[in-house]
Amino acid sequence: MTTKTVLRAARRTFVAGAAALLVGSLAVPSFVTPTIAADGPASVADLAQGLLGAVVNISTSQTVKGSEGPGAVPMPQLPEGSPFQDFFDDFFKNRGGDKDGGAQKVQSLGSGFVIDAEQGIVVTNNHVIADADDIEVNFSDGVTLKATLVGTDTKTDVAVLKVDPKGHKLTAVKFGDSTKMRVGDWVMAIGNPFGLGGTVTVGIVSARNRDINSGPYDDFIQTDAAINRGNSGGPLFNSVGEVIGINTAIISPSGGSIGIGFSIPAQLASGVVDQLRQFGETRRGWLGVRIQPVTDDIAESLGMATAKGALVAGVIKGGPVDNGTILAGDVIIKFDGKDINEMRDLPRVVAESPVGKAVDVIIVRKGVEQTVKVTLGRLEDGEKLASGEDGSNTDQDNGDKAPAVSTASVLGMTIGELNDETRTKFGIAADVTGVVITDVTKDSAAAERGIQPGEVITEIAQESVATPKDVMDRIGALKEQGRKNALLMLASKTGELRFVTIRMD
Repeated sequence: MTTKTVLRAARRTFVAGAAALLVGSLAVPSFVTPTIAADGPASVADLAQGLLGAVVNISTSQTVKGSEGPGAVPMPQLPEGSPFQDFFDDFFKNRGGDKDGGAQKVQSLGSGFVIDAEQGIVVTNNHVIADADDIEVNFSDGVTLKATLVGTDTKTDVAVLKVDPKGHKLTAVKFGDSTKMRVGDWVMAIGNPFGLGGTVTVGIVSARNRDINSGPYDDFIQTDAAINRGNSGGPLFNSVGEVIGINTAIISPSGGSIGIGFSIPAQLASGVVDQLRQFGETRRGWLGVRIQPVTDDIAESLGMATAKGALVAGVIKGGPVDNGTILAGDVIIKFDGKDINEMRDLPRVVAESPVGKAVDVIIVRKGVEQTVKVTLGRLEDGEKLASGEDGSNTDQDNGDKAPAVSTASVLGMTIGELNDETRTKFGIAADVTGVVITDVTKDSAAAERGIQPGEVITEIAQESVATPKDVMDRIGALKEQGRKNALLMLASKTGELRFVTIRMD
C-alpha cells in the first residue's frame, strides 16, 4: 500500500467518524420526519412552462426635459463669441440637453402578469408605470401590445393595465390564497430582471407580515427567490401555479439580489385589483380615528394585562365614530372578528372592509371590554375631511388682561389654568380644554417623553381634568393605587390628541 493510499484511507476513516459524530449530535428526533430534500424540489420545469406565457415584460417611456434626465450635465455658460460655442451646441442638442431645455425619452423596464385573458387585464407595480407617457406589454413569444392605464394605487404600489385581447391570444393566471403560505413553503418568481425576460427563480417563503415602512398597509411576504431590478410587478407563484404575491422590493446594498425580496400578498393585492378594475380607483373602508401603539407603560396605566391593540388618540370630526361610539382613550382589540394585535393591523383590516359595512368593534374602555357597532365611511373622503382639520387654530381676542393664573409643579412640569391669557400666549385653539403646560424641566420624566410647553393635559388615566388641582388630585390617587405610571392625554395647540405615559417615582 502506497503512502497516498494510506492517506486516502485515513481521510475516509476520519470523515466517516466525523460524520458519525455529527449525526449523533444533530440527530432528528424520532417523531420528526423530514419531507423536503435539502436541494429543493426535483424540478419546476413543467410548472414554469405553463406559466411563462402569462408573465409579461412592461416597458415604459417618459418625456423629460434634458436637464432633468438621469445623469444630465448642464450646458456650460461660455463667453459670447467663444470658438467652442458651436461644438457645445451640437453636443448638448444631440443629447437632449440643450440650453433651451430640450426633451428626451427616458425608458424603464418592469414585469407584470395577465389575470384576465378575455378582457386583456394585466397587473404590475405602480412604480413601474408611474408618470409614463407610453406603456408597452411584451409577451414571451415576442409580440408587443400597447397598454392603457386602468387605475393605480400608490398606497399598495399596484397598477392595472389593459391591452387589446384581440391582438394576441393571452394566457392568464389567477390569484391564490396567500394566507395559507407558511414560512418554508416553496415559491417561484418569474420576471424581467435587468431586461432579461422570462427569467425563473425558485426559493422559499422566508418570513411573513414584514413591515418595511413603504406604506400604511405593509404586510409583505419575504422570499429568498432571486429578485432583481426589473422583477418589480412580476408574480410570485405557489407550488400549484397560483399568484400569491406581487414582487415589489428588495434589500440590497449593491442593487442585485442578496436573497431578501418582498412581495405584496395576494390577499391584499387582489382586492385592490378588483376595485381598480371596477371603479378605476380604490374605495377603502374608514373608521375615522387617529391611533398610536399600546406600549407596556400604556397597557399598565389602562389596567390591561398585555400590551395589544390600537390606542385611539383622537376622533376625526364628521367621521363615522364622531357620535360617541368610540372615544379617545379606547383601545381597539378586535375589528369585525379579526384580532388587532398591533397598531398597524387596524388600518389594513379597516381598509379591506367595504364602505358602508356595519361591523362589530371590541374595545377596552377604562379597563372594561365592550362591543360597539360601527358603520364604515370611505377612506378617500375621510382623507379630505381630516386634512380640513389642519390649520383650524384661530387667534383669540386679548380682551382685558386676565388675573395671574394658579400654577402647580408635577412630574417635571409646571402647569396652569387655561384661560384667555394662556391661550393667547401659546396660540391654543378655542375648542381645546384642560390644563396648560407652561414649562418642562430639563432631563425630567416629562422631557424624556417629548412633552412641550403649550401642550394641554385634557385627561389623566381617562379622567378629565380642568384645573391644576384636578391634575394633582389624579396623580395622588394613582400613586395611592400603586400605579407606577400616569397615562396623560395631551392636546396640541390645534387640538390634535396623543397619549403619553410618565413615570411617577
